[in-house]
Amino acid sequence: MKLELGKIQINDVKLADQSKVESNVLYINEEEIKNIVLEDDHIAKVSIEIAKPGESVRITPIKDVIEPRCKVDSNSEIFPGVVSKVDRVGEGRTHALKGCAVATVGKIVGFQEGIVDMQGPGAELTPFSQLINICLVVEPAENVKTHSYEQAVREAGLKVAKHLGKLSASIEPDEVVTYETKPLLEQIAEYPELPKVGYVYMLQTQGLLHDTYVYGTDAKHIVPSILYPTEVMDGAIISGNCVSACDKNTTYHHLNNPIIEDLYERHGKDINFMGVIITNEAVYLNDKKRSSDWTSKLCSFLGLDGVIVSQEGFGNPDTDLIMNTKKIEAEGVKTVIVTDEYAGRDGASQGLADADKAADAVVTGGNANEVVVLPPMDKVIGSLDYVDTIAGGFDGSLRENGEIEVEIQAITGATNELGFNKRTARGV
Repeated sequence: MKLELGKIQINDVKLADQSKVESNVLYINEEEIKNIVLEDDHIAKVSIEIAKPGESVRITPIKDVIEPRCKVDSNSEIFPGVVSKVDRVGEGRTHALKGCAVATVGKIVGFQEGIVDMQGPGAELTPFSQLINICLVVEPAENVKTHSYEQAVREAGLKVAKHLGKLSASIEPDEVVTYETKPLLEQIAEYPELPKVGYVYMLQTQGLLHDTYVYGTDAKHIVPSILYPTEVMDGAIISGNCVSACDKNTTYHHLNNPIIEDLYERHGKDINFMGVIITNEAVYLNDKKRSSDWTSKLCSFLGLDGVIVSQEGFGNPDTDLIMNTKKIEAEGVKTVIVTDEYAGRDGASQGLADADKAADAVVTGGNANEVVVLPPMDKVIGSLDYVDTIAGGFDGSLRENGEIEVEIQAITGATNELGFNKRTARGV
């Protein structure tokens, strides 16, 4: 598959009478956006707030972050199987509005939702402080069940991101980047002298609001499968989970997966990037065994020399990470794992719940138990009512003076396990 990704830089976002992109400014008709969100009767009310880098603004609780994108001159559409028809994506032309994002915010769904500060020490811990965030602050209808509310909010964010993305369809991009992965035998033959490298992409699928969707299918129901990397860039994988904010892969993370981008950057130079193997993170032991068996089998079937394995979440998924690593290494395929750690506030505890000597090449996104004090902000988008109860918070996290003391696991994207952050650790 060959995908041209047209990047259109957005330098400002303004509310206006007409929605459009003009001179690198995104203009939004507020009522138009509200009408899209309120199509779902599980949502009673929505307001639109804009938060810009450097402002004294705190956004919480954040559920998902989505980059506006659209397909150009194509029968397929972005986010297939969810807010678009089921159709294969990953080829042709896609436009992306860079520098901005849609963020879904509002009454808490599960306890694992996050905080984004647009300035101060918290802003240094999240990539989303560098974006202009178009916040959809939603309120659920009365007596809505939790899973129905989560789905309504998730789909509202995707619909709005798709709608805004379409405004760029006729815009000439500031930059066009081409990504291509050929069918297996052609790809092997193109660079026969280079090591064949793949990417094992672990998806959060523990259920109970810990879900990821692939072409609209709940990934807990799949067996490991092969994707072209470019399918991910077109929204084939979207977030539907409330795992701890620090290592949640939002839909924005999936669309802009830095492991995929970095592997493409090395492709044809010192590696032959063969593609993506998606696998789930099951709850039950037999399911973990089945998925890790299939994952290692696919690595062998593709004739890979090495893989990068990324995790999402912590605790129970640590066992999936180590199972995958052990079995892939047993097939003679070298592994590098990307994870984060829960090593206690002093960093002295074991960082993962499972370990094995085969997992001897590790990239870490940092220690999620590290504590930070966030200063008060002039404006809050959403609500501070849940700061004490979100993962990383505790009774007394919200101080009377407006400061918040939390573990960084409460900050969206702080220790992201795709490496989409600024933190890591190294041996000394």
